[in-house]
This record gives sequence, C-alpha cells and structure tokens, in this order.
Amino acid sequence: MSQVATLFQQVKIDPSWSFSDKTRKDTTYISHGYHRYPAKFIPHIVSRLAEKYTRVGDFIVDPFGGCGTTLVESKVMGRPSIAVDINPVAVLITKAKITPIDLVKIEKEFFILKNRLEKYSEKTRVKAPKHERIDYWFKPEEKIKLAFIFAEISKIKNQDVQDFFFCGFSNILKNCSIWLQKSNKPTRDFEKKPSEPIKTFLKQIKMMLRGNARLFELLSEKGYLKVPSKVVCTDARTTPAKDDSVSLIVTSPPYVTSYEYADLHQLTALWLEYTKDLSDFRKRFIGTSYHNKKDLVLDSKLAEEIRS
Repeated sequence: MSQVATLFQQVKIDPSWSFSDKTRKDTTYISHGYHRYPAKFIPHIVSRLAEKYTRVGDFIVDPFGGCGTTLVESKVMGRPSIAVDINPVAVLITKAKITPIDLVKIEKEFFILKNRLEKYSEKTRVKAPKHERIDYWFKPEEKIKLAFIFAEISKIKNQDVQDFFFCGFSNILKNCSIWLQKSNKPTRDFEKKPSEPIKTFLKQIKMMLRGNARLFELLSEKGYLKVPSKVVCTDARTTPAKDDSVSLIVTSPPYVTSYEYADLHQLTALWLEYTKDLSDFRKRFIGTSYHNKKDLVLDSKLAEEIRS
C-alpha cells in the first residue's frame, strides 16, 4: 500500500464537510453567482477552513484560483489573499467578484449603459468581429447585437466597472450562441434558439447588481472593504507570495481528465481577444488535449507516487 493511501485510511470521514444542507441560494450569495464555472467548490469550504486554521489578518493563497471563490470568502472573513490562474477568463471573473463597487457609481454606469443599449435598432452601425470561430458559434443576428454590447462596454473608462460588465457579458455568451447548454464539451446545437443578447445581458447585470450590493454592504458592516485581495494571470509555479508569509493554502487543482478549460471558455477568450488562435490558447493550460504526450517533470516524490 502506498504512503498516500495509508495516510488517507487514517482519516475519519466527517459528513458535515459535504454541506448537504446548503441550497443553491446559499452557495451563490453575494458575488458567487456572477458567472458559471465548471467544478467550482462551494464557498462554505473556504470559510470553514479559514475559520479553523487562520485568524483575521492572516494571509491566504490559492495557486489555482479559478473563479475566485477562495478570494471572495477570504475578503469577507478579513483575511488578505492572493490567487493566480493561467486562464485570463478566470482572472476576469475573479476581478469582478472580489471588487465591491460603490452602489451609486455602479447604478449610474448601468443606467447610462442600459439607455445606450436600448437605442439599438437594425439601422445601428456596428463593427462585428471577423473570426471564423465566432461565426462557428454565433448566428449573424446575435453576433451583431453582442458586438454592439461589447463596443458599449469598451467605452467605459473605470476599469472595475468595465470588468464587472464584461464578466456579465461573458456569462451570457453560451446562452446567445448555438452551444449545447447541457454539454461539458464544445458541441453545437443547430436546433437551439439563442437568447436575445441585449435582453439577456440586462437581466444578467441586474442579478449581478444585487450581488454587488450585498457584497458591498456586508464588507462595509464588517469593516473589510479595504482588505487586500488580488488575482494574477500567471503559472501557479510563479505564485507571487513570499516565503513564510502564507497561513493557509486553499485550492482545487484542475481535473486534467475531465475539463478542458481552454475549450470551455473559448467564447469569452475570442470575444475579449485573449486569443485569436484556439490551438495556441490551449498550450497555456494543464489538460489532456495538448499535454498528454509531454513527459512532465514533477520535482516531487509524493506527486510522482500519486501519478503512478
């Protein structure tokens, strides 16, 4: 029996860690419900670990940050935190989720954006992206309207506000495309009727505004608005944290045999121009489609044992 197997055999199962009593409403409170993300863990795991192993002011790190669950909960609990992720889509989502925006400011920006979007008509001149992969997923009508929304968001000067709206834009792309909604693999559904982009976007942002309001109010009540929380788009091996500075690492490494994050997030990556070439985009990620033939040096006896 391996060392790892022996170690886990000694651990008693605690059913309370399943959080089976938590509802979807519980797990998507404040900003956690901004954006769909595959295989994300629920926030209660982070808060329980932080409460058990850290104190207010302790530094928490997530080297595979994903959609920012660790960072949001760390901030809510008054723990400074940093996360890294190689996926720029994950970084965008995380930035939006960890950034509470003043309620008056964001409502004003939304009012302006909403008025602009509602003036759209068939006569509106829009510069649509020319990319065969975008045309692969989007019908002409939805593509034009999405391009219009994208252009209007791009006019916003405040970076936090722009990230907030682009996060919402990202989350509606699959609904507005012919992507088969129930599939974890990129599959087209030619029978699908895509959602109307402008109406769908406005509904998405209204939901996010409620989440932002709750986040802002909660952090204000606790006095944690200024608690540092940062996400960096980089390789986990270059996590910018000093030696002996970290009190807790909370993470959920990617499932290399289950999810191809580059493929799943290609719509956002293409629209926000994080890449123009999907095959090149895949090279940045841990996964099976590109790295399965590479002989990776793990530099860890324990990691080698787990792999074997």
